[in-house]
Amino acid sequence: MVTWKMKFSTYCLLAYRYDKNETRNLNCSERMTWKYSPDSNPAVRIYPVNLGDEGNYSCEIVNSEGNFHFFSSLAVIVPPTVTLTTDNGGVVICQASAGKPAAEISWVPANNHSTENEVLHPNGTVTRVSSIHWKNSIHPTVTCLVTHPATNKTLSLDLLYASLNLHHLLIGGSASVAAAIGIGVILCLIFRCK
Repeated sequence: MVTWKMKFSTYCLLAYRYDKNETRNLNCSERMTWKYSPDSNPAVRIYPVNLGDEGNYSCEIVNSEGNFHFFSSLAVIVPPTVTLTTDNGGVVICQASAGKPAAEISWVPANNHSTENEVLHPNGTVTRVSSIHWKNSIHPTVTCLVTHPATNKTLSLDLLYASLNLHHLLIGGSASVAAAIGIGVILCLIFRCK
C-alpha cells in the first residue's frame, strides 16, 4: 500500500492498495495524480503547480518488508515581471513585480543613492522597486540588473533618448517556471518515494 498525504486548507490523501488494485483520492485536486501506474512507480505528479501547493508532503509505503515513511517540503518559486521606466523628472525606476521570493535589484553603473521599496502581497509574492536620479548623470546609459532564483533580467535605458521621450521596457517572467496569481502556472512537480 502506498499513501501520499498533503496538508493544504483541507487534508488531501492519495492512496493505492496493491492487493486490490485500488486507488483512492480524498480531497485532492484533480491536478494531483499518479505520475505513472502506482503499482510500478508511486510518484505523485502535480500539474500545474500553484502557490497553494506549498507545504509538507509525506509518503508511506507498507509492504512485506515493513513500513517506510518519506517526507518532503515544497516551495513554489514565482519569477517577477520586470519593468524599467523613467519619468520626465530625471528618475529611473526598475520594478520586479510579484516575485517569490523577492528579486534583488542592482544598477550599472553602481549607484549608492538608489531608493528601494517593497510591497508584500497577500498571496506571498513580493514587488520590489528601486529608483535612481539620472538628470545630471555623465553616463549615456543606465542598466538595471534583476536577480532571482527563477530568472535573471538585464534592462538598459539610453539616458539621452529618455530625456527626449518617455521610455518603457517590460519583460515578463518565464511562464515555464511559474507565474503569479492571474497568470497560468506551468510547472510540473514530481515527487517519488521508494
